[in-house]
Amino acid sequence: MAKYLLLKHYRGAPAAVNDVPMDQWTQDEITAHVQYMRDFADRLEKTGEFVDGEALAPEGAWVRYDGEGRPPVTDGPFAETKDLIAGWMIIDVDTYDRAVELAGELSAAPGAGGKPIHEWLEVRPFLAAPPTITDCPH
Repeated sequence: MAKYLLLKHYRGAPAAVNDVPMDQWTQDEITAHVQYMRDFADRLEKTGEFVDGEALAPEGAWVRYDGEGRPPVTDGPFAETKDLIAGWMIIDVDTYDRAVELAGELSAAPGAGGKPIHEWLEVRPFLAAPPTITDCPH
């Protein structure tokens, strides 16, 4: 099994077919979208393919180590993940093709008008752990 990160973007990816920003959806459209995501995760939990997932709030900041004292924090003007990444899901699947298949299903979540968004999702494999000394043949 290999783990993949499925990233949902606010922007930065090619435009979705049903490209209406969520802040312009009705409450029923938002509820249907969230329920689709929950049902998708529940189904993958039953197959053992779901690891974790969350929607992200738009708030956020850049933080770094800058020597002793409080680290510097800034809210821009850089392109920030809070402007780009709406949420994520980690899946653990047998093949890359399965990861792509599931990302395609997730892309069909309903949006404005109850129609599928057909949004682009970023599929990123986790790095495999490097072999340890005990993994090497003697």
